[in-house]
Amino acid sequence: MASALQQPQVYSGNPAVSEEAKRLAEQVRTKKARQKQSLNLQRENILSQKTSAAPRRAALEAALAQIEGQLAKLG
Repeated sequence: MASALQQPQVYSGNPAVSEEAKRLAEQVRTKKARQKQSLNLQRENILSQKTSAAPRRAALEAALAQIEGQLAKLG
């Protein structure tokens, strides 16, 4: 419980959190949201591509797996 008191939660309703900490937390959230958006667009692009060529299909599947892994890490 003592550690919870020493590390205040970063949200707008907590007056103990500095404006700088709030700004930095917002920047992190914004960056994460942009990364997710970019990865989702890449994922949609890959899923929209149709090919009967086995090597191309394998490359697309590998790229899709990589993107989905990155999305999972971002949460």
